[in-house]
Amino acid sequence: MATKTIVTNRRAARDYEVVETYEAGLVLRGSEVKSLRQGRADLKDSYAVVQRGEIWLVGAYVAPYVFSREGGHDPERTRKLLLHRHEIDRIAGKVAERGLTLVPLRLYFKEGTAKVELGLAKGRARYDKREKLRRRQADREMERAMRHRSID
Repeated sequence: MATKTIVTNRRAARDYEVVETYEAGLVLRGSEVKSLRQGRADLKDSYAVVQRGEIWLVGAYVAPYVFSREGGHDPERTRKLLLHRHEIDRIAGKVAERGLTLVPLRLYFKEGTAKVELGLAKGRARYDKREKLRRRQADREMERAMRHRSID
């Protein structure tokens, strides 16, 4: 299965701890698909919500396609996500009971179809972010020290 990543949400990896991931299809207009094929999208401040048994992607920016007629599409419109009923029910239950958030992690094409990877995530506190940075820095320093040690 050939996948081509359009955009990843790096902020989500920093601000949230992802518990589960889901793959969802997107309901798009023609000009949006053309724009995505050019890689012109952003997931920075986007999130997904469950409303009336459907999941919607809110705040995702898909740049207008330059060659579209009559202005194309609204760049930040709310887009419907396609999932199986049992997945929607499961996600709705977890979001409601545990206070988890539904965050888009990446937007990609899979066999010619636009997909979004959703993460069921728990918010990370500021001190958790700092701790993660410290841990990563310490791991880097240990790795560097081990490399220098093996060279000698």
